[in-house]
Amino acid sequence: MSDINKPLQKQFSNYKDVLNYLYTRLPMFQRVGGAAFKKDLTNTIALCEFLGHPEHQFKSIHIAGTNGKGSSSHYLAAILQSAGYKVGLYTSPHLKNFTERIKINGKQMPKDKVIGFVNRVLPFIESARPSFFELTVGMAFDYFAGEKVDIAVVEVGMGGRLDSTNVIIPEVSLITNISADHLQWLGNTLQEVAAEKGGIIKDHIPVVISERQTGISQVFENIAKQRKARLYYAGESYQAHFNEGRLLKVSSGSSGVFDLNIQPAGNYQTKNIPGVLKVIDVLRDRGFDINRDNVITGIEQVRDITGLKGRWHVLSHSPLTICDVGHNQAGVEVILDQLAHTPHKNLYMIWGTVSDKDVSGILKILPKEAYYYFCQADIPRAMPAGELHREAVKLGLRGEMIMDVNEAVKAARQKASHDDLIFIGGSTFVVAELNEI
Repeated sequence: MSDINKPLQKQFSNYKDVLNYLYTRLPMFQRVGGAAFKKDLTNTIALCEFLGHPEHQFKSIHIAGTNGKGSSSHYLAAILQSAGYKVGLYTSPHLKNFTERIKINGKQMPKDKVIGFVNRVLPFIESARPSFFELTVGMAFDYFAGEKVDIAVVEVGMGGRLDSTNVIIPEVSLITNISADHLQWLGNTLQEVAAEKGGIIKDHIPVVISERQTGISQVFENIAKQRKARLYYAGESYQAHFNEGRLLKVSSGSSGVFDLNIQPAGNYQTKNIPGVLKVIDVLRDRGFDINRDNVITGIEQVRDITGLKGRWHVLSHSPLTICDVGHNQAGVEVILDQLAHTPHKNLYMIWGTVSDKDVSGILKILPKEAYYYFCQADIPRAMPAGELHREAVKLGLRGEMIMDVNEAVKAARQKASHDDLIFIGGSTFVVAELNEI
């Protein structure tokens, strides 16, 4: 009997023990960085084979991109759910609970199902030593297949071509904004990054590009041509912008103009929504019954339907306190533009980051008129708050170091008046440690 099929004596009955096993036994990129990243599908393919190939037992939408793929995933899941479909949703990383990564119709995977899955694949884990992400992808696909979802929305973890999720054959692929992030793993230029993201384009499967970007579009067009995949630029069908009342006005040549009271109301959603709407058009062409009301309900009620968190998330109003998980330069630039156009007197920024980002590049664009509280998430990848503070001071930023994000929020609120603005961000993991999320 091979090791992979040999039953183990050890079985878990406690959810906490299972999570501890996964976090300590399997390398996790979110915690340790590059040591956990594998540009190789071997383990994922082997795990899917061990599980009886669940990845081929449900329909799916596959979403890659640098910024916007998380929001787009949640919008699509919410729209499909509003249309009456049983919808799986796989995203990463989680903010609070591991099971946020794997949902069906907005409900997180039950803890007993997590325990059962891990017990079933223990021989594989001990033999193949997959990464944390590889295992969670297999867990999601196995759960979606077992629960017979009508369709699953699957977000890429990093890149696309060699991401563990890239074993599905979707109904349609979506590629959102491309910008400089994870360059040490995905390539030295935006074109190289785009080629990795474009790796999710499959033979004869339509692909939607949310945003036509100079110097990048040709990369996607070349891949689509090679794979005989029909390519759509969402901007050719839909345009979106916020009006003064913060309603999102969407215009389309085929369906006229309509307004969306969008949540979360981050300016970056003007780039995401056209891509989402074009994917819905493609799904309609492929037999899905989705009407305008389903679209409006899904987009306007996405938080209630899917549990989306951390995107332009208003925590309180006096003083206005907002958090956002945007963490690369392109994402931060959009956030800063929106902060500049949000009425306030003084600005307080609570900021933390991870050590493998272009920290100085982002610090250089942060507003110098703000007062900063530099904090540190409780993960090995986190940049020490003291080091971050020193780098910030060199670049003309003023503030202080408070390690814990919740203590930093408390200090900012004590200092701020009711018409000031407090922003918390810089890292998904800083936002995740907020007690108010």
